[in-house]
Amino acid sequence: MLRLESRAIEPGQGHSAGRALLGQMYETHTGQPLPPIARTERGKPYFPGRQLHFSISHTKGHVFCALSDRPVGIDAEELDREISLGLAEKILSPAEYAQYEAAKDKRLALLTFWVLKEARAKYTGKGIAGYPNHTQFSLDDPRVTMYSGCLLAVIEEDDYAL
Repeated sequence: MLRLESRAIEPGQGHSAGRALLGQMYETHTGQPLPPIARTERGKPYFPGRQLHFSISHTKGHVFCALSDRPVGIDAEELDREISLGLAEKILSPAEYAQYEAAKDKRLALLTFWVLKEARAKYTGKGIAGYPNHTQFSLDDPRVTMYSGCLLAVIEEDDYAL
């Protein structure tokens, strides 16, 4: 079971809007109010003693929430977000960099890899330390979609090493 929801938000509302959306989704799914949220020692939020997992991502204009019966990670970026293309050499693995170099839209390619790496980091709960250039993602990964002016990645399987 994977439930995804999003809302348009005003800038600066990301954290509170994400928590509110999670609360609505949790109550709709379970019929109960949102339980306390704890954090692992690396900072990944979770519901202690519950079999549900969640992940939240927000941009300047949207909040996204995933609720699942399996570990999940979600990340979103506005398609018009400014990004330094110089990051590609630092954060992409050699295989990813080859795909990036061949891409017609380098900005979109870099954002695609970025949302995958962030979603994977949220999924594992390990975060992104240093430069995450040890993954083997593909630009045609089906877990990346465009939605309401955003690029969105949702990861539920542990297919890639970080």
